[in-house]
Amino acid sequence: MSIVARSKTAFRDFVHAESAGGLVLIGAAAVGFIIANSAWSEDYTHVLHTKVGGLDVLHWINDGLMALFFLLVGLEIKREMIEGQLNTWSKRILPCVAAVGGMIVPAVIFMIVNYDVPEDWRGWAIPTATDIAFALGVLSLFGNRVVNSLKVFLTSLAIIDDLLAILIIALFYSGDLSLPFLGAAAGAAAILFLMNWFGVMRIWPYLIVGAGLWAAMLFSGIHATLAGVILALSIPIGGGHEAVGEDNVPSPLHDMEHALEKWVAFLIVPIFGLANAGVSLAGVGISHLIEPLALGIILGLFIGKQLGIMMTVWIAIKTGLAAWPDGATWRQTYGVAVFCGIGFTMSLFIGLLAFPDVEREEITKLAVLVGSLLSVAFGSMIFLLGGRQTLAEEEAEEGRVPRY
Repeated sequence: MSIVARSKTAFRDFVHAESAGGLVLIGAAAVGFIIANSAWSEDYTHVLHTKVGGLDVLHWINDGLMALFFLLVGLEIKREMIEGQLNTWSKRILPCVAAVGGMIVPAVIFMIVNYDVPEDWRGWAIPTATDIAFALGVLSLFGNRVVNSLKVFLTSLAIIDDLLAILIIALFYSGDLSLPFLGAAAGAAAILFLMNWFGVMRIWPYLIVGAGLWAAMLFSGIHATLAGVILALSIPIGGGHEAVGEDNVPSPLHDMEHALEKWVAFLIVPIFGLANAGVSLAGVGISHLIEPLALGIILGLFIGKQLGIMMTVWIAIKTGLAAWPDGATWRQTYGVAVFCGIGFTMSLFIGLLAFPDVEREEITKLAVLVGSLLSVAFGSMIFLLGGRQTLAEEEAEEGRVPRY
């Protein structure tokens, strides 16, 4: 199979896995929420905080299993940038500007709401993230109401969003640095990229050094999950552009991505959702949702995401900087922008890094759930009420000449 064919197959498999995995994630999060508000809530909490090998179960999930999630994200980003939907600047511009706008505006809204509460400022990045699995899972429910170009747009935007979120975690959510472990992590990273440079095409050497990199980063002060991203960037994609037409070109990146995608979509991310969506409503009232921290997150996800994305898309299209997604209407594009307010996995993850105290963690989890559910409900309403309208029908309704 040629590199181009592999890339197309990988992208299609990824979208299908993320769409179905998003539905599994929704179910897992619902189960976690129900258990946390049932007679089994104490058992649920006890299991999550049981020590295994020096770390509790929740720590293994958030620092261990999620490293595999970030490994897959890194592989997807590298593949898309080299040979996929983001391999040229013309393809990158619209999702790039949309992702940037969709991160800046929620952060600004959060900081405005929390201006008088400095202790909440560390949470500024919580509403900036989009959960690609959750968003694609919800979008998949609308079938042919969504043109393929918008699915590609959402996927590309969310991949760039993940890349920006990774940079935010690395720059703003690292702890006290340990120079010895940081040096060990740098050495492991150097070995990974040297193996790539010298053309090592077997996966197992990368996995062995990658495990050492994760262990070093766990104690370095830089979040251990970033080891997954560094490992992903070192994995060779194989062949190169000169081998595009050749068959049987070895591709460690495609092989690893294919091996991971279903495990991540159907096991790792749902486990994360089950473990972190368990927010108890005992003692929770409206007053908790209108506290600056919760309100900043909710408004950032529900209002900030759609506002930031649509503003930047409008500017990019009107200035001719980017091309319009084929066959998409403004209404459908707006619906996708609303779905980008589904923060869940990455928002919860950043929230756990931002606030070590239990009270703020619980408020953050509840706010992320509310903001994400509002985005699901409003975005679904947009597609249910006008999702089948074609681009020509929308323009005719507004008295404009259809663009063909």
